[in-house]
Amino acid sequence: MAQLFFKYGAMNSGKSIEIIKVAHNYEEQGKPVLLFTSGIDDRDEVGSISSRIGFKRSAIPIFKETNIFNIVADYKPRPHCVLIDEAQFLSKEHVLQLAKIVDECKIPVMGFGLKNDFRNELFEGSKYLLLYADKIEEMKTICWFCEKKATMNLRIDSNGKPVYSGEQIQIGGNESYYPVCRHCYDHPPI
Repeated sequence: MAQLFFKYGAMNSGKSIEIIKVAHNYEEQGKPVLLFTSGIDDRDEVGSISSRIGFKRSAIPIFKETNIFNIVADYKPRPHCVLIDEAQFLSKEHVLQLAKIVDECKIPVMGFGLKNDFRNELFEGSKYLLLYADKIEEMKTICWFCEKKATMNLRIDSNGKPVYSGEQIQIGGNESYYPVCRHCYDHPPI
């Protein structure tokens, strides 16, 4: 039975390596998959899923006008699974398209992304995936500063100082964000 999955975690929780692993497992069995990622994530290159440990896959970039349902419905050979990286950047319309892929095409869809931004507010894609997903799973990692579970993303400036206001989206990795627990978010030891 096809379902819509949302797997979320703080920065550095292994979301991108997990999506690459899932794709590999399907393909090893001769089952094609379709990989998508946000078109605004240009850290490596647009249309690329890259893990911090060096694995990389090409993916279809999603932009505001992208109709994911039409791409999947028209794709040959029929994919056995649809995998979405950086799912927090999806719009409500994109999430509804993912649900339609599951319900009408009977293809499982797995979205991987952050739940909350550096201000501890939900991203649009995350909000609607939390509402529409059949299964929700947290991918865990540890706080950058202590031994607790990281549940938040602390944005830092170029001097390593915490940032708590500003534009929601700023593409970056370890140079811009730390995965942190609630205590270290409120009282970062930097």
